[in-house]
Amino acid sequence: MISATLGVDVGTSSTKGVLVDGSGAVLATAVREHTVDRPAPGHVEMDAERWWSELVSIVRELLAAVPDAEPVAVGVSGMGPCVALLDGAGAPVRPAILYGVDSRAGEQIERITAELGAEAIIALGGSALTSQAAGPKIAWIREHEPEAYARAESLAMPASFLALRLTGELLLDHHSASQCWPLYDLDAATWDDRAWEAVAPGIAQPRLALPAEAAGVVTAEAACETGLPEGIPVALGTIDAWTEAVSAGATRSGDLMLMYGTTMFLIATTDARPSAPGMWTTRGVGAGSYSLAGGMATSGAITTWIRDLVAGSDYATLTREAAESGLGARGLLMLPYFAGERTPVQDPDARGVVVGLSLETIAGDLYRAALEATAFGVRHNIEVMREAGTRIERVVAIGGGTTGGLWTQIVSDVTGLPQVLPSVTVGASFGAAFLAAGLVGTPEIDEWNPPSHIVEPDPGRHAAYGRLYGLYRDLYPATRDIAHALIDSRRTDAH
Repeated sequence: MISATLGVDVGTSSTKGVLVDGSGAVLATAVREHTVDRPAPGHVEMDAERWWSELVSIVRELLAAVPDAEPVAVGVSGMGPCVALLDGAGAPVRPAILYGVDSRAGEQIERITAELGAEAIIALGGSALTSQAAGPKIAWIREHEPEAYARAESLAMPASFLALRLTGELLLDHHSASQCWPLYDLDAATWDDRAWEAVAPGIAQPRLALPAEAAGVVTAEAACETGLPEGIPVALGTIDAWTEAVSAGATRSGDLMLMYGTTMFLIATTDARPSAPGMWTTRGVGAGSYSLAGGMATSGAITTWIRDLVAGSDYATLTREAAESGLGARGLLMLPYFAGERTPVQDPDARGVVVGLSLETIAGDLYRAALEATAFGVRHNIEVMREAGTRIERVVAIGGGTTGGLWTQIVSDVTGLPQVLPSVTVGASFGAAFLAAGLVGTPEIDEWNPPSHIVEPDPGRHAAYGRLYGLYRDLYPATRDIAHALIDSRRTDAH
């Protein structure tokens, strides 16, 4: 028999699972695609029961694919911060409200900020309230759906919900809790009773543990449903982006994980509490660590938009044309704020801008401008992190956008920073399997997932990009009022 651990990660567009042996070799993978529900403008939800049914299906597929595998531990991970309110039996009282993509709680953000004080909220939890915060979304349910709220007794997120179904124990990891602004005291590493009573009265405060700790062991009921052995330990896990940092070994102080995907996400790990306006300050994955995180609202989504916009286009052709376009995209400069922007601008009404269009512009130039725009956005986030005193010594790049080489090279040239690309790119499910392995042994992530290669910046291109970056930084303030006026006009027309 092959001793193995399983990792399951619930994402926005799919749930993924992986079966890994003791050396980190991937034995099997499985995926279940799904969609979110959008019942109203700005509302993004998902039925938590789907998370469990997909885990059951995935685990059974993985075990069937490798009959000789003997599961010894399970790890879970999931998108977040999400708000899944559960009744006394652990059943959801309503669909879970998702992370920052759900922007329904604007009024609650303003009210809670006024009640508790903006400075006090930042002092307590490290960040101002935004659509990323879980607390205002709990308050929204209390105010708009009192019947559902009256039945709610506890709070869960995807990882903790799966751990509950596997073990019968409800806990929340410290990192996920630290994104429940303003409910968590960042320095004391515990819930704040005053804020909790103001925002979530009547809901029990989840017990807290580290992501690598055991939530419990697989119950007889869960074993019957999933096919897992009864009694094996379950790692509590955490939010998917931080679990992906675990998968790539980017959780040491001085590490920056750069995740290329539909959106761009950055996580810097530090031993000291950081503070940067417009960024997200949270607990890190490891004991005593902190993280400073940033997220761009669009990155790969823009490249998909260009591909779909240009008839007969495909990524390979666009990438080739973008490489031929060369540095500066033949005079194009883009703001990548096609869906507003998160960090460090924090402007949901920001919009994309393209300057320099001419009759000679081709699709490859536009594609190159999009890649350069996201690289400029990465540099902007990194500069804010460093201005806050965050040390960045090593950048680890992960995600689907790292394939092909052009995008990562542009980012290194723009930022002037090398990027380490790991060998295994399965993602957060692999990180969850690694956390599970830590419950039954002492694995090393550098052995599980060694570097594949390093993308080095070109000094000459870095200098040239420095001039363009200055223009990029000027472009947002120069066009912000126009973009806001257009948004206001559209809202007026809609009514």
